[in-house]
Amino acid sequence: MQDFIGMQLIYTYDNGWEYEIYIKNANKIDYRIHSGIVGGRWVKNQTVNLIELAPGIFKVVWTEPTGTDVSLDFMPNENKTHGEIFFPKWVDEHPEITVCYQNDYLEQMHEAREKYSTYPKTVVSEFSTITVKRQRGSNDESVINQAPYSGMVEDIRTKKI
Repeated sequence: MQDFIGMQLIYTYDNGWEYEIYIKNANKIDYRIHSGIVGGRWVKNQTVNLIELAPGIFKVVWTEPTGTDVSLDFMPNENKTHGEIFFPKWVDEHPEITVCYQNDYLEQMHEAREKYSTYPKTVVSEFSTITVKRQRGSNDESVINQAPYSGMVEDIRTKKI
């Protein structure tokens, strides 16, 4: 897993949603969502389970404070991923509540989880193409350190940030 830990990846789902993830270490990720129903959201230090399924194939799984469950399979050598996101009903109906720097709004995420319906969950199961892949080393707080903005992905591709 040494080659996977420290990777910054931007990937575009077949449905057009664009996400970014930084595999900070064996237990934590940072991520930004550039487009989709919760585009604009970003998170640091999300606890995850990370395993290598087979040589060069990795699974990252976590549950968010929103109650959203995420399971992502990364095949960086093929520039592919497959992800399943299980959005609670409240996130599907009120995605705007989650579009923030989540770390500053954990209490609000927990409150919304209690206030609104959780079931049925909306399941998004999609393949994606990795469009940016950079080794950044582990535990680099500068990789994802600001909110996503229009044009950010291009700035990352051209190494402006």
